[in-house]
This record gives sequence, C-alpha cells and structure tokens, in this order.
Amino acid sequence: MIAAILFVISLAALGQFGLYYWRAIVAGVATQPLSERVRTAAGLASASLGAADFHAVMSLHDLAPRLKDDNGSLWFLRAYYGGVAILGRLAGHSLPRLAAWTQREMTTCSRYVAVRVDQRLEHNMACAAEARSS
Repeated sequence: MIAAILFVISLAALGQFGLYYWRAIVAGVATQPLSERVRTAAGLASASLGAADFHAVMSLHDLAPRLKDDNGSLWFLRAYYGGVAILGRLAGHSLPRLAAWTQREMTTCSRYVAVRVDQRLEHNMACAAEARSS
C-alpha cells in the first residue's frame, strides 16, 4: 500500500515537473521577436499580440505548409489554451488575480504560435531559395 502511494506521488511530481518544463519552453519561445509578416498575414491590427488573437494565429499556422523537419502539432497547446480560457471565464470578476493570470497565459500561447508560424515561414522561404538555387 505504501509503495502504491509513493508511486502515485512520484507520478504526480513527474507530471508537475513536465508541465513546468513545457511551460518554460513555451514562454521562452514566446519571448522571441516576431516579424511583421506574421501580423500582416494573420490580419492583426495592433503591434502586440493578445489573448484573443490565438485563433487567428492558429488558423494561419494551420494554413502554412510544412516543409523540412517541422512536426507542426500543437494539440497540447490548443488543449492548454482551451483549459485556461475556461478557467478564466469561470474566474470572471470574482477572482481578478486568476483572471489576470489566465490572460497572461493565453497571450503567451498566442505569441508562441505566432513565433512558430514565423519560424515555419522562414524555413519555407529557405527551402524555396534552396530549390531555386539547385
């Protein structure tokens, strides 16, 4: 019985570590500079991306072709964004700190997808240039 409890606690700690590691990677990528071509292609008017821009940038991600070694799967990020959005709606005005945190997390998700789209477009342009030079 004690071994089972220790195993469950170890799995929970491993899961928590994995989630924190994944969030650190997402936050690191989201801080990278973003080119103007992504904002233009997604139809974003403002210079900064917000939480509400996630779906526009995600649709651009789904439209951009995948070349080279881009795995392109963002299913976990979509699920995380959806869960955080639900949590933000539930928090509403009753828990302002939680609502502010959810907005920051959703903005980070939007920026992450925008940076990934920018990287994908850059890879595609490099691949096209390489094909033209051959």
